[in-house]
Amino acid sequence: MHRAPVPCIAVLLIGAVLTAMAPKHVHAQQASSAGDATKSVRIQRTAEPPVIDGVMNEEIWLRAPIIDDLHQINPVEFGEPSERTEVRVLYGRDALYVGARLYDSEPGRINARILRQNQPIGSDDRFFVHIDPFNTRRGGYAFGVNANGVRYDGIYEGPTDRQMDWNGIWQAAATIDEQGWVVEIEIPFKTISFDPAADTWRMNFTRNIERKNESIAWMSRNRSTGLSAMGDMRGISQIEQGRGLDVVPTASVRERRAFGAIPGRSDLEPSIDVFYKVTPQLNASLTLNTDFSAVDVDSRQVNLTRFNLFFPEQRDFFLQDVDIFQFGRLERDGRPFFSRRLGISARGQEVPLDFGGKLSGRIGRFDVGALAVRQDAYGDIDATTAFVGRVAANVLEESSVGMIVTDGDPRSNLDNSVGGVDFRYLNSRFAGGRSLEAVAWFQQSDSEGLDGDDTALGFEMRVPSNSGIRGGIGMTRIHDNFNPALGFVRRTGIEQLEFDVGHTWRPQGGRIRTLFSGIQFDHIDYLDDGSVQSEEIRFRAIDLNLNSQDSFDVTYTRSKEGLRRPFRISPGIVIAPGLYSFDTVDLSFRAGNQRAVGGGVFMNDGEFYDGERFGVGMFMNWRPSRHFRTNLNYQYSDITLPGGSFVTRVARVTLEAVFSSTMSWINQIQYDNVSETIGINSRLHWIPRAGREAFLVLNHNLADPDRDNSFDSSFSQVTLKYSYTFRF
Repeated sequence: MHRAPVPCIAVLLIGAVLTAMAPKHVHAQQASSAGDATKSVRIQRTAEPPVIDGVMNEEIWLRAPIIDDLHQINPVEFGEPSERTEVRVLYGRDALYVGARLYDSEPGRINARILRQNQPIGSDDRFFVHIDPFNTRRGGYAFGVNANGVRYDGIYEGPTDRQMDWNGIWQAAATIDEQGWVVEIEIPFKTISFDPAADTWRMNFTRNIERKNESIAWMSRNRSTGLSAMGDMRGISQIEQGRGLDVVPTASVRERRAFGAIPGRSDLEPSIDVFYKVTPQLNASLTLNTDFSAVDVDSRQVNLTRFNLFFPEQRDFFLQDVDIFQFGRLERDGRPFFSRRLGISARGQEVPLDFGGKLSGRIGRFDVGALAVRQDAYGDIDATTAFVGRVAANVLEESSVGMIVTDGDPRSNLDNSVGGVDFRYLNSRFAGGRSLEAVAWFQQSDSEGLDGDDTALGFEMRVPSNSGIRGGIGMTRIHDNFNPALGFVRRTGIEQLEFDVGHTWRPQGGRIRTLFSGIQFDHIDYLDDGSVQSEEIRFRAIDLNLNSQDSFDVTYTRSKEGLRRPFRISPGIVIAPGLYSFDTVDLSFRAGNQRAVGGGVFMNDGEFYDGERFGVGMFMNWRPSRHFRTNLNYQYSDITLPGGSFVTRVARVTLEAVFSSTMSWINQIQYDNVSETIGINSRLHWIPRAGREAFLVLNHNLADPDRDNSFDSSFSQVTLKYSYTFRF
């Protein structure tokens, strides 16, 4: 069995620990040790809430403390910002209020092209409020606003990782004037979880000026503004969540046309979601006849591997308190719980959920989560009740130890359960201004019809860094019969060793912002005989980012694939068993996304198993105004093998008409030549206020089963949906 040189790995990791950036002293409260001093502010209480209109002209804002000692993160950490920022913070009995005056010497050049609510605002000038209400560095929220008043929020899943598909109920407004722009934010305490006994919350404020590629923050550490880099907001007391009850009734009307064997159907589907704050730290939720009809469609992918593809979760019910159910920091392979197993068949079709209940939050130093869902029968699969339970205890200053159990198999009629334990270590005050992250985990499944060889385990240690050396090492072992029916695993009967190391340079002056070079090693063996299943050595020779936000990347990859059985990669084309070695070169260029016209080109060329592969991809964005946006994405692969040649194509066109910040019309057309289908998704979306929304959705598919370039309708459905949140 092949093994990486462990002494070399140890030396490289030690080098990563000893390398540190020299910080710049720019503010009286800023420590010389790259931001080790924690800033603080005493918040002001108000009996009368401000009007959230983006003007900030009420007298109560004048009584709020001013936070104006923000510094640059990029291009020069702790450097003086090019524009001044003033932040004011207030709170009342029911909500937290944040107002900010973001000065700009050229207000006519403020980037404000995004107008649709909950759309990513990373290409616009933006202001974010980051909150850790438990003061633990383990979880929190991010609330962002652009100069159009578009809200974009997320929940922290780790020190720096955020799940931005989470949507809370809060209000924001912004206006542009001759001095720059102003933003006002109201975050109801009903929307977030917090410790009612704590009078101090951790908080941070960040700002981005896109045309200058400049980022600014109140607190940062190693150019990071995650949970480990926050100041203290002191003086919070006597806050309430009311009854802590949200009731969300929804009504959907669906009309499906008949095509071939698919019968026509008309439905009126009522559903209801109930959310209750058992305590300010603990949430309970109940869903009946759950309706996912307005969820975004998945982006098309063509699979040229032997293993399953991964699609992220997008459904709100499963995204609430998603951080509680995280296990072992596993992003994909080996996850004991992956919520897309519920309500979606193995072929990607929606399966009705009759009801579901969830309890999640914090009790003392424990994070707790329990989920039970009843899935309706479909095909030859009986109705299934699935359960997930998760408990993690906070230990040390920033770490945790926990366990998880799952029960049920929504895609078969067999019994299945999984149990696991994990330890997650974090030291955000590591040497050289860096963080040290480590995780170890163990799982065992119990599957009807499978006996023995049903465990999985892994560990990982990482020293992340935005400057200088960074690196990590990890190992995963998954036995043949490990079967997390409610989770996600692509490979079993394997042992995987991963290692990466790289260095980021930040030249002073000139046009280059960062230059990264590194190597990543990923080796996977079959457990039974130690032979190679897969190996990939990726050398990122150049990863260049310019001050203009344009980027260029050159990567060389050396791959090995060990096939034990024939691999049917395309109809009529089979790759024979054997060990294959092949090399590829990848080139990519991305234009800065802050421009009205942006895009990128990606190309790969080289060997592929015992043949050759050439691929090219491109995307283009055109945003002539904040009311209109179009996106074109195209991927092409030309593969030549001894058994034959084939071409794959995937195309996606998106047209967005945004009438106002409350009304938008999104149209998406997707095509791939593997399935020979065209999918059309059209959504008219109205959000009069956070917590209230209406959808008119058209899904229409056309297919070419004979592959004669003649497409006929195969599916068509129109859905009208409205939901309203009652808060008590």
